[in-house]
Amino acid sequence: MKIAYLLGSLNRGGTETLLLDTFKNIQEENLDIVCVYRMGGILYEDLRETGVSLTKITPKGRFDLSYIFRLRVFLKKNEIEIAHAQQPLDTFYAYLACIGLKTKVLFTMHGYDFRYGKLTKRIIRFIHKRTDLNIFVSKAQRDYFIDKYSFRIEKTRVLYNGISFDKFDDFQPASIRKEFEIPTSQLLMGSVGNFNPARDQMSICRFLNLLNKQKIDFTFIFTGSQSKAAPWYWDDCRNYCNENGLQQKVIFAGLRNDIPNFLSQLDAFIYATDHDTFGIAVIEAMYMGIPAFINNWKVFEEITDGGKHGNFYHTKDENDLLNKFMPFLANRKIFDEKAKLDSQWVKEQYSIQNHIKNLLEVYRSMLTN
Repeated sequence: MKIAYLLGSLNRGGTETLLLDTFKNIQEENLDIVCVYRMGGILYEDLRETGVSLTKITPKGRFDLSYIFRLRVFLKKNEIEIAHAQQPLDTFYAYLACIGLKTKVLFTMHGYDFRYGKLTKRIIRFIHKRTDLNIFVSKAQRDYFIDKYSFRIEKTRVLYNGISFDKFDDFQPASIRKEFEIPTSQLLMGSVGNFNPARDQMSICRFLNLLNKQKIDFTFIFTGSQSKAAPWYWDDCRNYCNENGLQQKVIFAGLRNDIPNFLSQLDAFIYATDHDTFGIAVIEAMYMGIPAFINNWKVFEEITDGGKHGNFYHTKDENDLLNKFMPFLANRKIFDEKAKLDSQWVKEQYSIQNHIKNLLEVYRSMLTN
């Protein structure tokens, strides 16, 4: 099989990390993978070290006909059988480049359309009818697009993300408490995720204010970068914490590259979202055996087997989160034991190996059909 992955850029994100882990772990004879990208990024060296061939083809504008021609020449010359695009625009380019070729065009939708402009939404409406297969990372996400854009269900497939758990078993330990001067006796909690419209860190801040009023001695660390497109998400959370006297208890640590080390030292993981499509950060925290408190967003209920794993609270309800959290403080042993069982379940369900196995089955079925 000859597969070309089409990416917009090589910057770090959930999609790019998934592909990086896939390239590192995929083991299949007679499989030839190339990655075609439009813009570089900080993951270039990491991707190059996987041994996957990287090819940069840069358009001169959003709709550059010469780019489509160059992409077509590349796909034809390399006898690509499947062009697997990861964004609507790249899927549109792939479709035009493959007209008249035997190359199958696959489209993985990694997010929702809430932040897309009118043009991107038009591309989605146009392209999903012309791809050979549309892949989604959860059933809830697929149902949303079927309902809104009338995707044909027979041309869709749900393929859950996979996590390379090896990096969580082999990391360089470094004391977070020492780094931020946190006493060993103090409860240490945290969350992982950039401050953007997909997440809801403000609900966590309101919960922390309630927890502080209960005279609980804690430190909470937010990891994640400030959005350049929507910096007010970060600013609003910091201002709220300052206004409510939480500046000594809540740390905004920014983007970190030691998430396995960070998670390994937390007593509890708190997460809130408005519309995650899968929840990689949640799965990673659960794998580390940390009691995880998650809002009951439908995707999270789906990926935890109907809410059987993890600890759920009502979305945007900080009072309910407090009510679910206080029993944890009263009897941490019970919650820790449940977290260990959740960890084993997550490992079995969401390994990168499972993802790759299912992905290859999709490729084979497309080429057979």
